Amino acid sequence: MHAQNDFTTFVEPSFAVNHNVNDSYKVNFATVARNYVYRDDTTEFTVRHLQLVHFSTWSFNSNHSVSAGLMYRFRENFENSSNELRFTQQYNYAYRPNIVRFGHRVRTEQRITTNATVHRFRYRFTIDLPLSGEKLDIGEPYFVANAESLLSVAKAETPQIDQRFTTQIGWQWTENLKFQTGLEYRFEDYNNSTREILFILTSLILKI
Repeated sequence: MHAQNDFTTFVEPSFAVNHNVNDSYKVNFATVARNYVYRDDTTEFTVRHLQLVHFSTWSFNSNHSVSAGLMYRFRENFENSSNELRFTQQYNYAYRPNIVRFGHRVRTEQRITTNATVHRFRYRFTIDLPLSGEKLDIGEPYFVANAESLLSVAKAETPQIDQRFTTQIGWQWTENLKFQTGLEYRFEDYNNSTREILFILTSLILKI
């Protein structure tokens, strides 16, 4: 019963715009809405927060890149909680020995709210591959899966360890537009008192 009471489900749609400024620099802007659909053994539809995200990415070659990000999360308007300003630094390495691409991402974050500043350290391993043929063509589907570990540290608080698993199916609708949908399962704070959270994800990604 305790595990059941700690189980929550969100629906999280997002819309992202990517733009390649030149061969080595690109920018990303995104909006994300997180909505409760199940908590405390009750079905509902309640907005938890809206967030705006920006990332700038510099590529050294086709395999290595570094990024810096800025996010602002609006939560005070929807529940009794603080808004959040987040800074992100990231290194990404990806390679494709065959039709499957493998990716490693290391990320650090500073999450700033009115109550505290949390430093978070993240590592994610990702695979993706086309589901029709050896390369992704227009109109064809693809598969993405990743596993991510997180450590959150704040002053005068016990460190928190999280684990996330995500699987998504995407479609390359046009040369500049793709759609992804899937599930993410999170085990949050499992070193203290585990909370299990399911995310239903949808993403529309536009390249301009």
